[in-house]
Order: sequence, then structure tokens, then C-alpha cells
Amino acid sequence: MAMLSPLDSGPLATRRSLALGVGGAESNVACGLATLGHRAAWLSRVGADPFGQRVLADLAAHGVDVTGVRTDPERQTGVYFKDPGPDRTGVHYYRRGSAATRMGPELARLPLLGRARVLHLSGITAALSGSCAELLEEIVVRRAVPGPVVSFDVNYRQALWPEGREQAARALLRLAGAADAVFVGRDEAESLWGAAKPEEIRELLPGVPLLVVKDAGHGATSYSDDHGETFVPAPRSRIIERVGAGDAFAAGYLSAFLDGRDATARLRLGHLVAGATLRSRSDIPTVPPRAELDRLLALDELSWTALNTALDKEG
Repeated sequence: MAMLSPLDSGPLATRRSLALGVGGAESNVACGLATLGHRAAWLSRVGADPFGQRVLADLAAHGVDVTGVRTDPERQTGVYFKDPGPDRTGVHYYRRGSAATRMGPELARLPLLGRARVLHLSGITAALSGSCAELLEEIVVRRAVPGPVVSFDVNYRQALWPEGREQAARALLRLAGAADAVFVGRDEAESLWGAAKPEEIRELLPGVPLLVVKDAGHGATSYSDDHGETFVPAPRSRIIERVGAGDAFAAGYLSAFLDGRDATARLRLGHLVAGATLRSRSDIPTVPPRAELDRLLALDELSWTALNTALDKEG
């Protein structure tokens, strides 16, 4: 989507000038992976309008392949606005009937998908329209694209589910249970399914080969067939804005996964990339150089704890 936000931290209603950028769950992850040195492609539909042109240009500038994106001459590109507040940044979406809502199961037939090592999807897409829900069913449940690891971020957004939380809970649990890798926030799992602890979420999704439960500033826990249960605390740091941090975590984690790193390194890189987003107003932050990231990933447990303390003092 196109994204409009105040140039500073002031509330939207009082600002006369806004900055134009690009945001969206899957596109944020694609940009993050490209920034970390991986080949990434984004598939969607945009309108034949200036916002659609901006989305494609910005993603391409981040190194993301957008050749699979379709331009819709009849529908507009979705737009959202950020509304900074004293405690959190609100988000206002204007994408009902947008070009992206016309995505459907035919998208799963694109040859580009079969060449991927990982296909990353989001519960947000599942809520956009009936045809979008069918697309996720086709890829995640029916496995129309054999080969790639299917990664699914639950990404529950209450406003997108008009029939209420029960509908969302059923649909998102079905998709999560069919995926190879699942990202879910502890808070959203509690809201959706009444599961308040990582181990309770694992009990809900026992067959998922790789499950990552994020707990805001506390840390993240992963469960996998290869590494069992792993917890890594999150470095504490100054927070400018939380929007996009979950996508950044997924990008960092998947980057380490693609590089063949162990469970601890995957969670650490997720935290580091998410932290860069928290300290930025951009959904797609500038991450530290690869050499610095490698140094931090190699820290022993005591040094990682000291890093937490150091970042906390900086904030």
C-alpha cells in the first residue's frame, strides 16, 4: 500500500504536511530480506495510479523483484495513514475494494512461486476479500505450490474481520495449523484463542514444524523439530514507533533461516532487525552492516545479556 504519515511525531489531525512512502506486511518482509542480502520478490496487484507507481518504484529500489505484480486498470491502490500518539501510533486504512482485494487462487500458478525457497504470507491478506482468502487456502492448506517452505504470520487485525473475532480465530488457526513456519504474537494469540503462554500456543499448533511466539519487549520463543524449544530475550532500546516491527522480526528470522543458522541466531537476528524498526519512523529501517550483525549473532549468552543492558541504558 501507499503510506502517508506526519513528518514528525505529531498527531495526524494537526499536521498540514505528510510524507509519502510504502508499507504493508508482506512487502515489508520482502524489503527486509533484500536488505539483508537475499533475493526477494513481491506478488500483488496495484492500481493504475501514481500510488501504484510509487509502490513498485520503492520496492524495486529496495532490491525486490516486482515483475509478478499486476496493474489493475479498474481499481485503486490501497492507502493507509499513520497517526502518531503519545502511547502508540494509530493506523487508518483505506483499501476496501482496492486492486489487491482482487487477488485470487490463480496467483498460485505463477512460475515464480515454484522457484522460491520460502513463501511468506500473512493473515492480513486472508481478511481482504473472499478471493484473497481462497488464495491463502490454495497455497497454505492445499499446497498448490510444492517445494517452498510456507511461512505464515498470523497478523490479526480486528478491523479487517467484520464478522468478529470468532471468524478470525477459526480462519487464522486453520491457516497457521497448515503452515511450515508460523509467527504469532503472544498478545494476539491470547486475544484470538485464549492462549496466554508460549507453551499453550504450542499446544494449539502441535503439528507446525517451526513456531515462533513473539512477546513484545520480553523476547521470543521458537519451537522446532530440529532445535526443540529456544528462548532469546529481546534487546531493550528506545522506541520511536512500533509499526512494522513484527514484519522486521520475520525478515530477520527468515534471513537467518535461509542462511542455515541455528535457532538462537535466528531469534537474535529477528530481534536486531525489529529493534532497528522500533527506533525508526520507517516500516523498512536501515539495518547495521552485515559484519556488525554477524558479530552480534556470535556473542555468548552473557554478552548478549550485556548488550540488552547497554541498549537499555542508551534508551
